[in-house]
Amino acid sequence: MPRLFTIGYEQVTASAVLGELQRAGVELLVDVRAVAASRRPGFSKRQLAAGVDERGIGYLHLRGLGTPAEGRAAARAGRYADMAAVYAEHLRTPQAVAELAELKEIVRAGRPVCLICYERHPDHCHRKIVADLVCEDLGIAAEHLMADPL
Repeated sequence: MPRLFTIGYEQVTASAVLGELQRAGVELLVDVRAVAASRRPGFSKRQLAAGVDERGIGYLHLRGLGTPAEGRAAARAGRYADMAAVYAEHLRTPQAVAELAELKEIVRAGRPVCLICYERHPDHCHRKIVADLVCEDLGIAAEHLMADPL
């Protein structure tokens, strides 16, 4: 049975996130940030990819599934409904459609996959929208991981 997880790295360390991924048995971390850069140590694309690699976990960046700047600004302001509306529009773009199909195939193949983005709570993040779309198509439920906060 395919397994899909999500995790956010807000208010947590890279080692806490990596430990949580390992405990859950994640084999592939899929970065769904439009911009895979972070001021938080360990969460920029290269650092994150190296960190998961050290633990035997693969890394894939699907930039097309990231939230456009307008949606990120809405999320930062706590306007989650606005973020969701912006993101719903974004999901109609050719790149987002293609990358969502790619993600569904990866999850369908049965490798435990985890989506990562910044926001700690999945209800405040577009990764839950992505997870819901994948799960609806595959008839599974996502598991939302939470690493211990700082």
